[in-house]
Amino acid sequence: MRLDKFLKVSRIIKRRTVANEACSGGRVSVNGRTAKPAADIKEGDVLEIRFGNRVGRYRVASVKEVVRKENAQDMYEVLEEDAQTKAERGQE
Repeated sequence: MRLDKFLKVSRIIKRRTVANEACSGGRVSVNGRTAKPAADIKEGDVLEIRFGNRVGRYRVASVKEVVRKENAQDMYEVLEEDAQTKAERGQE
C-alpha cells in the first residue's frame, strides 16, 4: 500500500492530501529513510512523522485497504508520541 494512503486509512493523518504533502516535504521517514508518498508500506515498517518540533513514531501492525474508524488504530502501534499529537489523534 502507498505510504500516503496508509497514513489516511489508519487515520494517523486525517486527509490524504495532507499526508501526501507531509511525505513530499520530507517530513515522513520509513525505517530511517525519507520516503515519498508512493513508498510501499508493509507490516513491521517503522514510520516517523515530523510536524515542527513534534515527532511521532509508529510500527505498522497491519495493512488493509478499507477499515472502519473504530478499528483504524489496530493498523499501527505507537512507539513514541507527544501529548499534543496524541490528543489530535483523539486518543487522550
